[in-house]
Amino acid sequence: MTLIKIVEDYILAHISPEPDHLARLYRRTHLNHLYPRMCSGHLQGRMLAMLVSMIKPMRVLELGTFTGYSALCLAETLPDGGHVHTIEVDDEMEDELTELFATSPGGERITLHIGDALKVIPTLNETWDLIYIDANKRDYIAYLDLLLPTLRPGTFIIADNTLWDGKVYDTVKNHDAQTLGLDAFNTYVATHSRLASVILPLRDGLTLIRVD
Repeated sequence: MTLIKIVEDYILAHISPEPDHLARLYRRTHLNHLYPRMCSGHLQGRMLAMLVSMIKPMRVLELGTFTGYSALCLAETLPDGGHVHTIEVDDEMEDELTELFATSPGGERITLHIGDALKVIPTLNETWDLIYIDANKRDYIAYLDLLLPTLRPGTFIIADNTLWDGKVYDTVKNHDAQTLGLDAFNTYVATHSRLASVILPLRDGLTLIRVD
C-alpha cells in the first residue's frame, strides 16, 4: 500500500461520513458508467459541501454534471433560497439525472441544463456567487473568459482536475490537448489581475479562486 493510499484511507476514516444516498450513487456510477473516476466521491464531496457552507452562495453554477454527485453536494448545504444550476453536455444523461434530482435530498434545489456550457451560460440570467468548473478541460480558459466580465468581486470559483494526474508538471512529455489546456488555465489564473487563487493537492487537484 502506498503512502498516498494510507493517507487517503486515514482521512476518509476521520472526516464526516458520506451520506447514504451519495454512497449509493457512487457505487452505481462505478457499476454503470465509463470513467467512474470522474465522480467526486467522499472526500471531495465533503469538501464541496463544506465550502458551500462557508461561502453561503445563493446562486451556484456547475459546469459538468456527470452522474450528479457533485451537484447534490453543492446543494446539500445551501442557505435557504439557494439554488444550483448544473450544465451537462451529454444528452444521454438527461433522464437519469432528472430522476436522480427528483428523488434525492436537496435535488429540488438543482436545475439541470443539457448542452454545451459555452452556449448555455449566456442564456442563464443569474448573478453567480460560486462556480464549480469540471467540464471540458480544453475549455477552462474559455469558460472563465465568458463568465468573468459578469462576476462581482467576492465571487468564488472552484476548478477541478487542475493537477491532472501530475501530467501538468511536464507538458513536454504530456502534450495532449487536455493537459495543455489545464496547464494554460493554471498559468492564466495565477497571473490574472482580478483573481486570487490557491491549488489544493486534493484528489486530482482543486483550485480555489476569488474574484477581486
